[in-house]
Formats: sequence, structure tokens, C-alpha cells
Amino acid sequence: MISGTTKSGFEYKIAEARLKNYELVELLAEVDTNPLLLPKLVKVMFGDELADKLKDHIRDDEDLVDLEKINEEIAEIFESQKTLKN
Repeated sequence: MISGTTKSGFEYKIAEARLKNYELVELLAEVDTNPLLLPKLVKVMFGDELADKLKDHIRDDEDLVDLEKINEEIAEIFESQKTLKN
């Protein structure tokens, strides 16, 4: 289990098995060339419940979920795990 809190205050707990999921690796490899895969990547990485919590955390006053903010949160989570392993 990996857990932490992003700079924006999003608290996460992700089962290590989710991060070792081959399908997640496939999605990570393809999402740069096909951004339409991002919603699937978020669900595979976080699971439905945590993915919904992430979207709600990012949701603005107009009830919109900013794509760039989702990307920033995901990148920050991966970066924090790299730092912990080094």
C-alpha cells in the first residue's frame, strides 16, 4: 500500500498491486499519444471510489474537473513514490 497527500491536499491510499498492474503500464505508455485513455488510466490506477474522490477534490465552482489538475495530481503521486524509493 502506498499512501500520501498531494500539495493540493488530496489524500490517497493505493494498493501496490494496482501500481504493478500490467494494464496500468500499457495505459501509461499510450496516454501521451491518446489522451482519451486518461479516464481509464485514472480508474485502473485508483479504483472507482478513489478516482471519484480525486475528481471531486479537483472539481471547481462550476462543477468542472480540470484535465491539467488531474495530470498534475497523478504526476505528483508518481514523483513522490520515486523519491521514497531512492
